[in-house]
Amino acid sequence: MQIEQVKAYLLGLQDSICVALSEEDGAASFSTEAWQRPEGGGGRSRVLCGGAVLEKAGVNFSHVTGQNLPPSASAARPELAGRSFEALGVSLVIHPENPYIPTSHANVRFFVANKPGEEPVWWFGGGYDLTPYYASKGDCIAWHSVAAEACAPFGEDTYSRFKTWCDRYFYLKHRDEARGIGGLFFDDLNEWDFDTCFAFTRSVGDSYLRAYRPIVQRNKNKPYGERERQFQLYRRGRYVEFNLVFDRGTLFGLQSGGRTEAILMSMPPLVRWEYDYQPEPGSPEAELTEYYLQHKDWLAEA
Repeated sequence: MQIEQVKAYLLGLQDSICVALSEEDGAASFSTEAWQRPEGGGGRSRVLCGGAVLEKAGVNFSHVTGQNLPPSASAARPELAGRSFEALGVSLVIHPENPYIPTSHANVRFFVANKPGEEPVWWFGGGYDLTPYYASKGDCIAWHSVAAEACAPFGEDTYSRFKTWCDRYFYLKHRDEARGIGGLFFDDLNEWDFDTCFAFTRSVGDSYLRAYRPIVQRNKNKPYGERERQFQLYRRGRYVEFNLVFDRGTLFGLQSGGRTEAILMSMPPLVRWEYDYQPEPGSPEAELTEYYLQHKDWLAEA
């Protein structure tokens, strides 16, 4: 496996995303912290806080190694028992301050498990999704259009498969509610040869800024008040619930002895919960769940 090739790509992706987001914010820059994991490996965390546009943004690179997988992972994949592993990835979460800019998440990763005398077990994973508060139909269509373009060279059904997977994955079962308007999600990807799987993963990673940055630019100067801010903080609660209850990356990181600060970087800086909140009928707040958080073929909405 060309692990160093994957690592070089991921580090470059982290650099390019941080540069672009710093430019978009215009008032703050990312701090950088290199860290080591006692069990093996380490990473590079980059976090921006209190910017003019971005309230909190984290873009993390990690490359962790180990001799034994967490019990939950080895139970789900018996073929990994007795294998050492390496897991590399870039994961990011962007929490803008303006409620008209959606929160966004992206992740691209590579996993390989080795055992002497046997072929390695490997796969790629990743994707990106969008979590709006005051949504725009045009933004949703544009987001999914870029995702579809990234998938197009890899098969006619690739976008639809991974879009549907994203809709299923980023779903809060205890609330019977989507977290956002989706995007792409794929995991355990090794159905093609290594080079094709890696090329697809790069296509997804490289398309993130093309999908998200124009949305930030269109919305960052929109005026808002306390009502919009309080609704944003309330809806951020859904983000926290998903990440702590369902997210595979968060659970794997915590169970495998990862760096807690880096893993929980995805949490928003401010959030609130309200008992039995009901939006006013016909309001923009009601429209979010009644229209935008319903699974749709956004390309057909254009």
